[in-house]
Amino acid sequence: MIDDRDLIEMKEAGIDWNRCRLKTEHPISSQTSSSSSSRWGYVYRGGGGSGGSVVFLMGALLVLASIAWLYAWLVFSPFTVGASSSCLEDGEGSWSIGLFYGNSPFSLLPIEAKDVWNNETAAWPVANPVITCASASSLPAFPSNFVADPFLFIRDDVFYLFYETKNSITMQGDIGVSKSVDKGATWKHLGIALDEDWHLSYPYVFEYNGKVYMLPESSQKGELRLYKVVNFPLQWELEKVLMNKPLVDAFLIKHGTKYWIFGSDHSGFGARKNGQLEIWHSDSPFGPWEPHGKNPIHNVGKSLGARNGGRPFVYDGNLYRVGQDCGETYGRKIRTFKVEVLTEQEYKEIEIPSGFKESKKGRNAWNGARYHHLDAQQLSSGEWIGVMDGDRVPSGDSASRFILGCVSILAVAALVVLLGVLLGAVKCFIPLNWCPHNLRKRSDTLLAWERPNTLSTKLRWMCTRLNRIPASLRAWIRPNSCTGKVVLFLIFISGVGLMCNGVTYMYGGNGAEPPYPVNGQYSQFTLLTMTYDARLWNLKMYIKHYSRCSSVREIVVVWNKGKAPEESEFDSAVPVRIRVEQLNSLNNRFKIDPLIKTRAVLELDDDIMMKCDDIERGFKVWRDHPDRIVGFYPRLVDGKPLKYRAEKYARRRKGYNMILTGAAFMDAQLAFDRYWSVNAKVGRIVVDKFFNCEDVLLNYLYANASRSATVEYVKPAWAIDTSKFSGAAISRDTGMHYQKRSECLSKFSELYGSLSDRKSEFDQRKDGWDV
Repeated sequence: MIDDRDLIEMKEAGIDWNRCRLKTEHPISSQTSSSSSSRWGYVYRGGGGSGGSVVFLMGALLVLASIAWLYAWLVFSPFTVGASSSCLEDGEGSWSIGLFYGNSPFSLLPIEAKDVWNNETAAWPVANPVITCASASSLPAFPSNFVADPFLFIRDDVFYLFYETKNSITMQGDIGVSKSVDKGATWKHLGIALDEDWHLSYPYVFEYNGKVYMLPESSQKGELRLYKVVNFPLQWELEKVLMNKPLVDAFLIKHGTKYWIFGSDHSGFGARKNGQLEIWHSDSPFGPWEPHGKNPIHNVGKSLGARNGGRPFVYDGNLYRVGQDCGETYGRKIRTFKVEVLTEQEYKEIEIPSGFKESKKGRNAWNGARYHHLDAQQLSSGEWIGVMDGDRVPSGDSASRFILGCVSILAVAALVVLLGVLLGAVKCFIPLNWCPHNLRKRSDTLLAWERPNTLSTKLRWMCTRLNRIPASLRAWIRPNSCTGKVVLFLIFISGVGLMCNGVTYMYGGNGAEPPYPVNGQYSQFTLLTMTYDARLWNLKMYIKHYSRCSSVREIVVVWNKGKAPEESEFDSAVPVRIRVEQLNSLNNRFKIDPLIKTRAVLELDDDIMMKCDDIERGFKVWRDHPDRIVGFYPRLVDGKPLKYRAEKYARRRKGYNMILTGAAFMDAQLAFDRYWSVNAKVGRIVVDKFFNCEDVLLNYLYANASRSATVEYVKPAWAIDTSKFSGAAISRDTGMHYQKRSECLSKFSELYGSLSDRKSEFDQRKDGWDV
């Protein structure tokens, strides 16, 4: 039999000895006392029903995992987001490079604002970023994870861009170079300009006495090395080691009669990383170099811009330094400082606004999370140009997501155990036979040693106290009561939420829905929707969501009826323009609008909600086929008499010849001109008569103007029709809606010819998005 102390402990823990004991018989010597025999005769199995506990725990986890799988199936796109990019995810980020123009270094705007067009890639206009890791990976021998630290060198109106490119194989930085002959509209990757056995970055390129030099960061080597070009721009040789110091992000300039080097040395005792700045001076760019009298100039917090963030520039006779704010994350943003005093013994600078406007699109913007480097220069025309790097995710994002995912899963496991305790499936947290004093048979000698032993006693006490918790919880929260049932429900819901959260962190990617390039170039489109006062609540939700999509430049709201809202009423990341119409007509959807600045227009009803990635995939397909209507809702028009049918009919017949323009991309110039042509006048009258069929008419007009395919389908991951929740839609009476459209089909076929011979099959494109 067990001793009284064991019984007391088990009673306190709420454990029934009769359910937990396991009798084992062992031969004992005749010299062993009966008391000792009883101790040897039983081994205590604390927390009986352990098999049932395991079954419960595994079953509960399986249920939660199944719910998480269903969540992933519903929420995550079946299409790989950003599949067209060859870049690998990197813990340092996904840096890329953008181009900016302005009248001054403080009024720089992205290249898309300059309306630079490229017909070959249907980039109307060209949009940032202009250089990505995919661009730098165009040469198979030098794959890249990201590009950053851009420096521009201009020779005879030809732009050469030098930058750090992180090699995907060696995982170290090399110096890459690209070339543009059309002022940044297109870029050609030339190759690797400098590759050493150590990490290189920050390729500060400058000209001195007619020769071109490069001062890259070589802090890993422990030196500040100056290179001279041998064969521009791809061959360089070491000119001189300027300093045996691991200076980070250093630049060399002439100011006054002296040459100056600004850089950070993080290796010194007491130096604050990303918060230290030193200055050195010399009479020659080749040295010898003397330290500034007040070095270190800065040794402050990492958010205050001490570390350099690009090339200094002179504007209106004043010298300006660009620094990095690394407060929230490495390279969070740039800060600009006006240098007021620079002598061998004195230095003073004051911060001024950089004039750069941050995007509100978050991770969907190429520089939505951080931007830490700027090289601004004045062109011979007087215009200013700038190159800046940016990243859509903070530093260490992939590792952070993995850790948060693991923490969420562990929290789920804890909630499952708690649920088991309250339901009585888990009797105790730690079976007493797991504790040190129950790992083996105890003799009187061992027991005598154990009792005074501090560690063993404390472990025994801890195990017992932990096993009291289940009974205490069940006594405090009675599962059969109303309150207890609410608590059980909340625990279960919390487990579901945490499991879905963990799956999102670990398998849902970085949360960005980036655009898809065409031949390495990005572009933008205008989103246009038509609505009226009864759907204002819907419109606000619509604008908040779609304005965050990466390639959306502007949202135009065609207001057909009622009092128009103010543009300030909307939470939008892009400009919103309300175009108030005098006549409530569906023809207004395709009205010629000279204020639209992009060729691509997405006509999207305000009651359709889908993922930004679906929108970006549709835009990519349209750029591949800009002469077609590219959309998300296919229809098939055939047979006699013509009858309008839903998408299921097209699926059964394995083809389509019409795309509903309530969710479709088109060329604004081409589509709107066709719709308002003399040839389409009768069709527009039919649209006004039925207050329907404007999308059907446009499909007929496209087919009438071309002998080749005129429509392309893109399957969305999911789409929600919010009109079902409000009832404010012209198609809410499906029967009447389809009847009107059938009449339109007959009329338009007489006017513009048949669509029956224009059938396109599903699953024909290589991208796999038309399934």
